[in-house]
Amino acid sequence: AICNFVICNDSSLRSQPIIFNPDFFVEKLRHEKPEVFTELVVSNITRLIDLPGAELAQLMGEEDPKLPGANSTASGFFRSLMSLKRKEKGVVFGSPLTEEGIAQVSQLIEYLHKNLRAEGLFRVPGNSIRQQILKDALNSGTDIDLDSGDFHSNDVATLLKMFLGELPEPLLTHKHFHAHLKIADLTLFDEKGNKTSTPDKERQIEALQLLFLILPAPNRSLLKLLLDLLYQTAKKQDKNKMSAHNLALMFAPHILWPRNVTANDLQENITKLNNGVTFMIKHSQKLFKAPAYIRECARLHYLGSRAHTSKDDLDLLTSPSSKELQPLKSQKRSRLDTCHQEETQQRTEEALKELFRHVHNMPDSAKKKKLIRQFNKHPTALTPGSDVPTSPAPRRTRSRSFSGLIKRKVLGTPVILERKSRDATPEPERVSKENVHLLQKCGSPAHMSQAKLKSLEGRKEESCRRMRAHLLSKDSSSL
Repeated sequence: AICNFVICNDSSLRSQPIIFNPDFFVEKLRHEKPEVFTELVVSNITRLIDLPGAELAQLMGEEDPKLPGANSTASGFFRSLMSLKRKEKGVVFGSPLTEEGIAQVSQLIEYLHKNLRAEGLFRVPGNSIRQQILKDALNSGTDIDLDSGDFHSNDVATLLKMFLGELPEPLLTHKHFHAHLKIADLTLFDEKGNKTSTPDKERQIEALQLLFLILPAPNRSLLKLLLDLLYQTAKKQDKNKMSAHNLALMFAPHILWPRNVTANDLQENITKLNNGVTFMIKHSQKLFKAPAYIRECARLHYLGSRAHTSKDDLDLLTSPSSKELQPLKSQKRSRLDTCHQEETQQRTEEALKELFRHVHNMPDSAKKKKLIRQFNKHPTALTPGSDVPTSPAPRRTRSRSFSGLIKRKVLGTPVILERKSRDATPEPERVSKENVHLLQKCGSPAHMSQAKLKSLEGRKEESCRRMRAHLLSKDSSSL
């Protein structure tokens, strides 16, 4: 099971904070869809470290790992002797890692947490007779009382190292060996893009987080228990004289070195491997948390899909809060659509206003009149009466000649008055500035009084009479 839930009906405990596992969907994805999970994690590992095709295939388990010293015959006798010793398998020691074996070994780890002050812990060997008794008890599954005083902390520490050394493969597995070498090479870059000798700790932590995610579940569980123990041991190095580097020297051959190899086989990489284990001990409290982007991808894989989920999550996705999720999403989407429509409509109106300003500022012509008529045909179109500021129409230049004066006074005015009397509401483009002022003052030409019309006609006749008299006097003077 991924996790356990306990239902408590005690009202006094209901106010306690709820513990939420941020890696819930990560564990769920790894448990239910291991292929999808592995592909997601490995794709991010290759983003951080450079793994050639062969090493990537080894990490994925598609090829057998090619380990150092595999083709060497210099120390073949020593390697064969080690392999013969490991053939003596027991229930716990020398067997592949299982949950039962972890449960037995966890007793040793719990006891050592209580006795971290012993000087030279994990370095000073214990008593071989007591160790064999303890080993037989663990293999047989009998109950052991480590607090009885029959065993020393050095006996338990040595037995823990023995258990790790007799595993068929190292705790960090053969497949991950080359990846750990590449992680140790992650260093910072300078301003010119050149590698420096300073380790890039952030990238190393991120790469180890990803690599630990694809470890087999028993290996990952025991590794977490072990690194936490070593971290607490290094914190008390003023008492036990065991720093993180000293502990790495003790455990690197058991958890990281490939099996059946010697120090000569790892001559080029032994320092790199020891430093890698030192780094794991120092930063162990951060290495078993999935990166934030892996959590988000796993969460979206379930919450973003419509696939039917199992009952392991206790109907998490069908809870009342999750049922409200879809209506909330649809409401949010409708609000976004409405805002988008309003924004589009506002832009359209602004474009129409700008277009009308451009048309209204055009010089008077047939084309301008045609465009304004098209605006007036649509009820939603902008007109001069809209909130768009209208610029005054340019006044026509009037002729100051004598003939122009006659035409304006004698011919022009009756025609204009006749048109005004026919059309009660003139078109906007034909209304001059003087006519607008006259309309605002009098209402319309139809409402003008007869007295005003007679006075206008009288003024015309008087002006015509004066013109004739002026012309006659001019002709007589010329004669």
